[in-house]
Amino acid sequence: MNWNVLLFQVFPYVALALLVIVSFQRMRGKPFSVSSLSSQLLERKLLFFGSIPFHWGILIILLGHLLAVLVPQGLLWWNAVPIRLFLLEITGLALALWTLGGLLVLLYRRLSNRRILAVTRPSDVIVLLLLLVSVVTGVLTAVLYRYGSYWFPSVFTPYLWSILTLRPRPELVADLPFWIQLHVFNFWVLLALFPFTRLIHIITVPLGYLWRPWQLVIWVRKHRRSAVPAAARPSAQPQTAEKGGAYGTD
Repeated sequence: MNWNVLLFQVFPYVALALLVIVSFQRMRGKPFSVSSLSSQLLERKLLFFGSIPFHWGILIILLGHLLAVLVPQGLLWWNAVPIRLFLLEITGLALALWTLGGLLVLLYRRLSNRRILAVTRPSDVIVLLLLLVSVVTGVLTAVLYRYGSYWFPSVFTPYLWSILTLRPRPELVADLPFWIQLHVFNFWVLLALFPFTRLIHIITVPLGYLWRPWQLVIWVRKHRRSAVPAAARPSAQPQTAEKGGAYGTD
């Protein structure tokens, strides 16, 4: 068994198995451990400048990758016009650099703030470093091997579908440059570690709130007042003082 088969055929199935099995067990056995512990109370300024560009940037980039996997012909149709291809490439590179800037801020914040460092787990740093590798290799791919949105549907889309349909074709990525192979392998590593880290909070979005019935809020102050014995209620009539006939002030 050569390295190509091990890294791009065997390991992807190990990563997918861990993703499904461990995520299910963690959500069933430790449901309160799947939420992301916010550190906003410990530090806000750097969190704002790091979290917003990173989360929005990575979300849009992932959606772009997903579209390339689900509708590759649509992406090829869009790129058939050179100006649209150039705009898509420039936009993707700008988003990647924006994401990289936010990620560097989050990594610096995590390692430089003593209060945040005190609640930081080793897995938190590992995840940030793996995300850094993913974004950096993505930027290098966009700069060194241009027009990735054009050759992605012809190379990676068939490869990913071959993995998902249990007919793996690792030869599709065997001859690719090192940085692209590292980008792909790092993706599988992130999937394998996903259920063991705080990244799992991504799949705990409370979608049930969209279709659950409205909550009914009932005002119960009257009922509570009527439940108090009459003898224990304060008198509604003002009481006069024993001396002078003036109203009491206590």
